[in-house]
Amino acid sequence: MTETTHVLKLAVVGHTNVGKTSLLRTLTRDVSFGEVSHRPSTTRHVEGARLSVDGKPLLELYDTPGLEDAIDLLDYLERLASGERLDGPARLARFLDGSEARQRFEQEAKVLRQLLSCDAGLYVIDAREPVLAKYRDELAVLASCGKPLLPVLNFVSSAQAREGDWREALSRLGLHALVRFDSVAPPEDGERRLYESLALLLETARPRLERLIDDIEAQRVARRHSAALLIAELLIDCAACRRSVQASADPEREAIEALHQAIRQREQQCVEALLKLYAFRPQDASAADLPLLDGRWGDDLFNPETLRLLGVRVGGGVAAGAAAGAGVDLLVGGITLGAAALAGAIAGGALLTARSYGNRLLGKLKGQRELTVDDAVLRLLALRQRQLLQALGSRGHAAMQSIELSAPQDTQWREGKLPAPLRKARAHPQWSALNPHAKLNQAERQDTREELAQLLLAV
Repeated sequence: MTETTHVLKLAVVGHTNVGKTSLLRTLTRDVSFGEVSHRPSTTRHVEGARLSVDGKPLLELYDTPGLEDAIDLLDYLERLASGERLDGPARLARFLDGSEARQRFEQEAKVLRQLLSCDAGLYVIDAREPVLAKYRDELAVLASCGKPLLPVLNFVSSAQAREGDWREALSRLGLHALVRFDSVAPPEDGERRLYESLALLLETARPRLERLIDDIEAQRVARRHSAALLIAELLIDCAACRRSVQASADPEREAIEALHQAIRQREQQCVEALLKLYAFRPQDASAADLPLLDGRWGDDLFNPETLRLLGVRVGGGVAAGAAAGAGVDLLVGGITLGAAALAGAIAGGALLTARSYGNRLLGKLKGQRELTVDDAVLRLLALRQRQLLQALGSRGHAAMQSIELSAPQDTQWREGKLPAPLRKARAHPQWSALNPHAKLNQAERQDTREELAQLLLAV
């Protein structure tokens, strides 16, 4: 079979409960592949997945049951030879034809048959486990297949990982090529390193593996760009959002709460779109779970004190006005209000704030006020979404816990002027999907979104 038509086949093998299915989930970006749990012997049969590039299949991966009785199986294989000089595959062929392969060692036989039918095997190791005799015997049995084996050290991000011990043990067994790959928190270049290591063992498969590596990198770059566009869309929608409200207490309060809710829902939509883009489950994260303040969690996106303590600058006049009580409308939940904002700024001694907002607010004194999302809230939205994006990029598809993030440490979005694209969006209310009569397909809006996306990726 020629290289252009042959699909490279890999068997994923190893002891029970070392993360074989987890590895497959991450390599295939499929959270529903197989069954992952902490119970032993979860995988009882062989299950496969295919990776293609441009519609052409390049690689097939086969998940196999866990090896459980390699010590006894190795003893049995040695007795089975009865002094004959059989090589590994011949000895295994005799075993697989016998009754023990259908009874006592049925699970091990499934693994060996699959490895024999493949081009190579990935031997998955839970690096947190001590190096025990049973693992050495497993490798001896698997080596009998005569197929290249690439050890994969899983869970190396754990503090309990015994990476040094495993490297030494594998070297003593003649396995000097190995790869670190944590299926829960894989390194950014983890897939590339895995396939490059395979290419060293399977020289004839190098062209296919290199095509796969190039495609994986292209997809990673495309996902990040698409994610940045989603975040830019969120920020433009919020920056350009404007709502008019009658200048009296009850309508103002209702309008503020309605705007708060609209911004929360819009952020949640962005979170869900990012999860879908990265092929994670909706329950893996929600906007309400994103961090706001040093381990504090919850729905206080619009709390001025949260913004201040988080390090997002809200301006001295705003903070003073809010603290004095007279400026409650100015930053009630991070929302800038029209005429009352001017009064609050003056009461708080914020002449700069008054000059900044004055022309716009004084025009609203005749019965209508305008609500817009405060700059500080836009900063916090950007910080939260960029941190979520970073977490998604380093999350394996075998991860079972919801995403947990600490308070964002990014400093470049905390201070200084808002990026020019967001300042521009302020002047274009028709660019916000949160406003009536939105015009979202304008070329200038699309260009602004792309410019903002590049800034989100650059800083």
